[in-house]
Amino acid sequence: MLDSMYDKLNALVLRREDITRELSEPGTAADQKRFAALMKEQNDLVPVTEAFDEYRKQQRNISDSLEMMEGESDPEMKEMLHEELAASKKAVTELEEKLKVLLLPKDPNDAGNVIVEIRAGAGGDEAALFAAEIARMYMHYAESKGWSAEVEDEEEIGIGGIKYMTFTVTGQGAWSRLKYESGVHRVQRVPVTETAGRIHTSTCTVAVMPEAEADCDIVIDPKDIRIDTYRSSGAGGQHINKTSSAIRITHFPTGIVVTCQNERSQFQNKDKAFEVLKAKLYDLEQQKKHDAETDLRRSQIGTGDRSEKIRTYNFPQGRITDHRIKLTVYNIGDVMNGHLDEIIDALTSADQAAKLLRLNEEQG
Repeated sequence: MLDSMYDKLNALVLRREDITRELSEPGTAADQKRFAALMKEQNDLVPVTEAFDEYRKQQRNISDSLEMMEGESDPEMKEMLHEELAASKKAVTELEEKLKVLLLPKDPNDAGNVIVEIRAGAGGDEAALFAAEIARMYMHYAESKGWSAEVEDEEEIGIGGIKYMTFTVTGQGAWSRLKYESGVHRVQRVPVTETAGRIHTSTCTVAVMPEAEADCDIVIDPKDIRIDTYRSSGAGGQHINKTSSAIRITHFPTGIVVTCQNERSQFQNKDKAFEVLKAKLYDLEQQKKHDAETDLRRSQIGTGDRSEKIRTYNFPQGRITDHRIKLTVYNIGDVMNGHLDEIIDALTSADQAAKLLRLNEEQG
């Protein structure tokens, strides 16, 4: 193991011990903000420090086995020690790779919530139907993870499709799992409206944005926005078209327009619209940083160009292909029902591998 990596791990173990001591002090719990921050830091340290504890244990096992083998004459005992030595060496190699991944720089947004925006692209009604199916796919996935998904705004078409939809996914680690989904999703199938049986290609775009924390440095100047109210249109119950509860916020410097109409009151829609606007502005800042750090952007999976075609859903052949990592799976029905872990796990692994490669290149 590299000395710099070993030093970093030892420092993390010492930090874990410092946190444990501070948490045991009587006055710590009185400061709830400090207490919560320490608990979060402690939880973040658990995976890497526990892996390092196991690494050092296996290193000790190797030393003990070698020492015992030197003075051992019994063949059976020597064979047993050889087996233990081989097992410990294998464990050390695996733990070194695991620790490298655990020491990669953390995405500060990983634990947070996300705002998802889906828009029908090329393909007319078929694109709108596909956009609705993609939205349901993410809703089912959120449900399987125990997260909540709340629609902020949508525009439906009469046959069950959507022109666009914005919804918030709330749950621990939502960003860490959904951040790879931004881009153009393409479908190839025979539309229900197609009488000749021809396969059509349609698209929808997905934008996944981290929900901006309350203490982030995004400031919205009242002079930079215009707030309009209008009557809701679409599903929403008895209040539709009776009260001007829907909100539209226009942000002049960026040209971003946010609408929200799914809450009952104007005040609720306004709060939700500001949350979405803040997330869009935060996401814009992140994109600018990625554009400036071209090497970093090249080493990451799916964090850049929103116009990138990332995935094709081919219904006649029952397959889904993620073009970024050349992954093809043949369980399209399961995926459309929200079983996304196989694809997301592969994207996560590819992202980690790319970052490790870049780290190894930097370390020479």
